[in-house]
Amino acid sequence: MELALLYSGGKDSSLAAALLDRFYDVRCVTGSFGLTDDWEHAERAAAQIGFPFERIELDRAVAEEAAERMIADGYPRNGIQRVHEHALETIAERDVDAIADGSRRDDRVPTVSRAQAQSLEDRHGVDYISPLSGFGRHAVDRLVEATFEVEQGPSEEVPKADYEDELRALIAEEHGEETVADVFPDHDQTYVRGRND
Repeated sequence: MELALLYSGGKDSSLAAALLDRFYDVRCVTGSFGLTDDWEHAERAAAQIGFPFERIELDRAVAEEAAERMIADGYPRNGIQRVHEHALETIAERDVDAIADGSRRDDRVPTVSRAQAQSLEDRHGVDYISPLSGFGRHAVDRLVEATFEVEQGPSEEVPKADYEDELRALIAEEHGEETVADVFPDHDQTYVRGRND
């Protein structure tokens, strides 16, 4: 069975790929607005852990809407959520049996409610799977430590292919770097460099 996994190259989506690999033909899929080449980080990470990769084009209007929402809110949560929902809708339209992401039980964003998952399944004829939804951050960290070589550090320094870097670039282009600093709090990100086994 074919499964498209939203993939950033980070620890959560990489662990999701490893967990799903026993049951599905997993393809790591990164959505990109074409604003940066950051999707290439995910392509390299997928190759390092042994999964096929695909880049899909997302609608730039969604990025612009998300960026404006983030600026109005003063924080990224609602904008990131909007982009994640758009990315799930986009991969659900592909010829796959299932779609998945690396969202955890304790994630604030992105999240997928039970109603949203059911809607995706009903409208697109796919299964939505969130293999980490029963895991908290500490459990994920222990599993990742046993499975992958991971780089961790400040978000603006660690290579990754989540939505954040493209949204940062869009906000900087339209509103300046100082607005980016106002919207995004300091936080760490991860990038998977390979497998431990």
